[in-house]
Amino acid sequence: MKTWKVIGCLLFVWLGIMVYMSNSLFQSSDSNPSDIERQLKRALRELDKLKAQNDEFRSLVTDIKDQINTENAEPIKKRVAEAVKPVAVVKSKVCDATGPSLLHEQRRRKIENDVVEFWYFMRSELKKMKSTSKGDIVRVVDRVLSDGANYQKTLHNDFNLLRNVENAGELMKKESEELGRLVQKRFKYLQNPKDCASAKKLVCNLSKGCGYGCQLHHVTYCMMVAYATKRTLILESRGWRYASRGWESVFLPLSDNCKDKKGSSSRPWADPDIIRDAQVVEMPIVDSLHPRPNYLPLAIPMDLSDRLMRLHGDPAVWWIGQFVKYLTRPQPQLQTDMENAKAKLGFSKPIVGVHVRRTDKVGTEAAFHSIDEYMLYVEEYYDRLEAREPVHTRKVYLASDDPSVLPDAKSRYPHYTFISDIEITKTAGLNKRYTDQSLHGIIMDIHFLSLSDYLVCTFSSQVCRVAYEMMQTMHADASAYFKSLDDIYYFGGQNGHHMEVLEKHISKQPKEIDMEPGDSVGIAGNHWDGYSKGMNRRTGKDGLFPSYKTQSKVVIVDLPTYSEVDEDSHIDQ
Repeated sequence: MKTWKVIGCLLFVWLGIMVYMSNSLFQSSDSNPSDIERQLKRALRELDKLKAQNDEFRSLVTDIKDQINTENAEPIKKRVAEAVKPVAVVKSKVCDATGPSLLHEQRRRKIENDVVEFWYFMRSELKKMKSTSKGDIVRVVDRVLSDGANYQKTLHNDFNLLRNVENAGELMKKESEELGRLVQKRFKYLQNPKDCASAKKLVCNLSKGCGYGCQLHHVTYCMMVAYATKRTLILESRGWRYASRGWESVFLPLSDNCKDKKGSSSRPWADPDIIRDAQVVEMPIVDSLHPRPNYLPLAIPMDLSDRLMRLHGDPAVWWIGQFVKYLTRPQPQLQTDMENAKAKLGFSKPIVGVHVRRTDKVGTEAAFHSIDEYMLYVEEYYDRLEAREPVHTRKVYLASDDPSVLPDAKSRYPHYTFISDIEITKTAGLNKRYTDQSLHGIIMDIHFLSLSDYLVCTFSSQVCRVAYEMMQTMHADASAYFKSLDDIYYFGGQNGHHMEVLEKHISKQPKEIDMEPGDSVGIAGNHWDGYSKGMNRRTGKDGLFPSYKTQSKVVIVDLPTYSEVDEDSHIDQ
């Protein structure tokens, strides 16, 4: 029966090749006669090859019928293997067509990013000119800024159309979903060993003295280490400062079968009835880990790298988002609360998520930003959206730890509908931050921010970065669905983020640095004015450089491939 299945598959591939060639031959009505003649000749040559292969398959079928009851099947197996080789090459080209090529996507994203950086530069320079000018010059600058914004809006929508040409958007969405399912299945396999007693374990203690976003990233870091070392992650969270009952009081258990039998031990992995000769490693805080393993952010796994780089503009964020997704799967009650809150708030799309972090952040880790600074980019988003589809109501989901932000936003922007839960804002204050209500509130805020179509916030805030990470699991590529008023994206405790220099740059002023193609620049931040700051690893000089002359380096590391997941078909999400 297996032999007949092989033959059936080969015949199916042959038919697929015929359809593919037919489509390729007649897909363009604008081709000139010489092009069509060349295509016809090439097609005829391929048809001759396929005819010969088809004859070989027919011969194989006849031979198999004659020898089906004999034990001497080796000659047939060899002939099948030889016949499959040329078809396998064509099959890989036909069946792997899940969207645009990696090179196409890399170049498209580079051009799109260059356009964005060019507008940052022009707007910044024109505003500088306006601040030192008077009268007619100011009016001219205002007109150029307005016209430039319209050009930028049109270019943005042109790129949006390009991303979806020939159904590419749907293909990439499907690829993202398939890749996400694969990764989630790997997590489930890792976290649910068949024999918990003998499984290697990694213990992570949720006792880091910081806020919710920071602690979630700590657990994410622990799970990344578990994934890289093929250890089941055990999370010790009893007495958690946010919820004394622990992580599992709000999120689903990380493991279904690595628990103590009574379900009451705060250290179930240490139960002698559970653990016998298993190897157990306890994780330190990432800040104290030196040297840091190369597989920590912003690295991605080698076996998924080609698919990820083609799919996503920032593959590392997609990869991190998958960990966050697994770790924060809501308990049924929390899921119900989310659905009820969505209905109560009237949360619907299109909507922009805005996170305004104040209180303890301002003056220590971040600068003060007025609501006007956030709304500038909300306006830009809706202007672009209205250029391609009608928008009846401009909605904003507003999350903040400062109760004064919402009334200020409503009074200054009455033509917007602001959706917010004032009770969540109150529990985010310093006096109520580490309570069950506060935890519930911050989870809700992150949930709705991640569901938004676009995110305006400060990446100095971990809440903002978590929402951005979770957003990546809901789209094919949401890497550009944000505007940060301060930092670029980073993961606390990450390894260095390096940019590859593509074009030569000679500094024109003391604060700039020289660069040569191939140099590696460690980036410290984007100034959102056409320039970024970093250090050239070759020269050791630190300073500004034109952002468009570089591109982000993707760090690819060799990690376990979890081939067992494919072998165990019963494993699901």
